[in-house]
Amino acid sequence: MASPLCQSTLVKYYPSVSPFSSKFLHTHKDYRQISHVGSSEYLHMFDVVAKTSKLGGSRSRRMRAMASLGGLLGGIFKGNDTGESTRQQYASVVGVINGLEAEMSALSDSELRDKTSLLKERAQQGESLDSLLPEAFAVVREASKRVLGLRPFDVQLIGGMVLHKGEIAEMRTGEGKTLVAILPAYLNALTGKGVHVVTVNDYLARRDCEWVGQVPRFLGLKVGLIQQNMTSEQRRENYLCDITYVTNSELGFDYLRDNLATETEEFSDNLQSVEELVLRTFNYCVIDEVDSILIDEARTPLIISGPAEKPSDQYYKAAKIAAAFERDIHYTVDEKQKTVLLMEQGYEDAEAILDVKDLYDPREQWASFVLNAIKAKELFLRDVNYIIRGKEVLIVDEFTGRVMQGRRWSDGLHQAVEAKESLPIQNETVTLASISYQNFFLQFPKLCGMTGTAATESTEFESIYKLKVTIVPTNKPMIRKNQGGGRIVVGNGGWTTGPTTWAKRQGLVGPKDRATDGGGLQLPTMDFVEMGFLDFDCAEQLK
Repeated sequence: MASPLCQSTLVKYYPSVSPFSSKFLHTHKDYRQISHVGSSEYLHMFDVVAKTSKLGGSRSRRMRAMASLGGLLGGIFKGNDTGESTRQQYASVVGVINGLEAEMSALSDSELRDKTSLLKERAQQGESLDSLLPEAFAVVREASKRVLGLRPFDVQLIGGMVLHKGEIAEMRTGEGKTLVAILPAYLNALTGKGVHVVTVNDYLARRDCEWVGQVPRFLGLKVGLIQQNMTSEQRRENYLCDITYVTNSELGFDYLRDNLATETEEFSDNLQSVEELVLRTFNYCVIDEVDSILIDEARTPLIISGPAEKPSDQYYKAAKIAAAFERDIHYTVDEKQKTVLLMEQGYEDAEAILDVKDLYDPREQWASFVLNAIKAKELFLRDVNYIIRGKEVLIVDEFTGRVMQGRRWSDGLHQAVEAKESLPIQNETVTLASISYQNFFLQFPKLCGMTGTAATESTEFESIYKLKVTIVPTNKPMIRKNQGGGRIVVGNGGWTTGPTTWAKRQGLVGPKDRATDGGGLQLPTMDFVEMGFLDFDCAEQLK
């Protein structure tokens, strides 16, 4: 049986091979996973075992408007929050933990490790994790001192307590969030139900597992790591560890594969069997860079697709039509929504070229081919949204800039891009299972996260995920003065009154033809007549 990846002394390096290869779908090798970048117009979305109800249209719009206003006000009123109220709230518990430090320091390594077994027994006997928290945190602090040479500061203990409560901890950059995550992860792992620590990419997951993961391993817990190109057996073994480091995409796709196997076992012998399920029951999840995953990528769909119809030469014909058509004459483009719309001239010319009476004739459905070809031309650009490697179109992740090997756009869009580039067209796919990050993470009974920027999205976190945002104080007093953002309005090549006058008095702008940013750095000369305005952010000005 494969041992957990991070249990070995020398952690094996797994190359950056796509987790979406069909080899992970085991018995049905034609299955592929795809992640769609762009409009939901060509995504047939359906959530797998998602229990979240959907709001009605008007109510949803009201909620979004309230969330936007709330986020703005939250940024204004929480912008100067130094976290001192949080320090006072947890001061008594911090005092108890500090009081145990001398006792823990006197223990030998084996005696300190035995504390884990004793704490596990108390947890299994029904003692609450809250009552175990001071001793557990004191044990982790001492282990960190011995293994990493790092003693968690009091504010890091506070951050750990915030995460244990199922809240979002906003901690400034450099305050040690990676080490903070070990505290609640160790505590919640004492129940034996497992803990997931979610990061945004494979490198961070591997780094954190190899580095701070030494602490819980020293204390006798098993620490696992999920990486790309791992087999089903390796994944299951690592998910069964007390603490598992994994990326959001790996965790989401493993969930979809498991549910697809569960849903389809009764009527197909070609799919992954129930015995090959890799995930355990969800318990507690700590998300690093939580605003990126739960807000920025909240509606990003994770999709598993299977083979559909064979490719058609209709894609090549549609690509030639799209190349001949002109924007705003034959069609219009909404770049924000990533949609295109044929104009009357476009309909007439397309029907004439194809010698058909109706583009929407159900017997041929030329409309979908033409619209996808135009999208491929206008919205999906080579070396921006995708690259060409050999004779294959590879998608570039819009959030990370990384090539997503094995992923394909759905509903004929990928084939349209291949036709545009005059490449061989691969088989079309059909969506088998899909879920958004928002619906996926809502299934954890206990969810928390940490980031350096959460206060401005506090309303969204509370209204969507029921997660409170708590600002954790810094270890040392801040010497930076936050003055907020502003806009310098210009005209006729010179500065105007209003914000500019204030900015000049604050020493934030220079001569007429130059300006300085919030940190006092001169910006290059700009043509303000054409530009019309200049945004600046003076949040980083040092006093």
